[in-house]
Amino acid sequence: MLTRSLAVAGAAVALLALSACSSSDSDGNSGRLSGTVNVFAAASLEQSFTELGASFEKAHPGTKVVFNFGGSDSLAAGINSGAPADVFAAASPKTMALVTGKGGNAGEPETFVRNQLEIATLSGNPHHIASLKDLTESGLKVVLCDEAVPCGTAAKKAFDASGLKLTPVSLEEDVKAALTKVVLKEADAAVVYQTDVRAAGDKVEGVPFPEAAGAVNDYPIALLKDTGNAKAARAFMDLVQSPDGQRVLTGAGFLAP
Repeated sequence: MLTRSLAVAGAAVALLALSACSSSDSDGNSGRLSGTVNVFAAASLEQSFTELGASFEKAHPGTKVVFNFGGSDSLAAGINSGAPADVFAAASPKTMALVTGKGGNAGEPETFVRNQLEIATLSGNPHHIASLKDLTESGLKVVLCDEAVPCGTAAKKAFDASGLKLTPVSLEEDVKAALTKVVLKEADAAVVYQTDVRAAGDKVEGVPFPEAAGAVNDYPIALLKDTGNAKAARAFMDLVQSPDGQRVLTGAGFLAP
């Protein structure tokens, strides 16, 4: 009787061990994501990516998406200097190339959206700005992005194409900083992305201009080679490029790739 009891007990222990092993294998192969995803992204993506980051964390409990938003050139320099990043989303192929070039730290980039410039004026457009040429009027305080960042490069391309010359009151390090000058009424207008005008709501008024069509920026995204969480990082990129991610981005004013 004792022998039978020991045998049953042994079988039960073996069954529990097998069950535990099976459960462990299931967890390990279930595709469950965890850990932190560090995303370096162009300043113009802040609103959309913040929303997508929250959705990602909700869909994958145990994950956390940490963003670093700023000028694409500064972000690229940080990555090349060893800043911990898993994903890089730039506002132009040129700045992405700083990271993906020969011996670079990023994999093959993929274009996920495009963006177009717009003039941001004070709410109500008190100076009646209707064109790029109007920005060159004497006495008007206009802010541009520095040419080192994509929004500045695009603005220069638009002005060059139109043959117009403009001396801005300041050159800002990213598009958010340029827009803030108008929101704070420190400038009468700024040339920024249409997505930033939309995100600002009634704080500014947007004025489209035809030259912007010739200065559209492609936005590439890439996985960093030395990422410490490649699986989750790739999953976040997949969300950005998914139909749901594209709805968030186009809803913010970005153009489909």
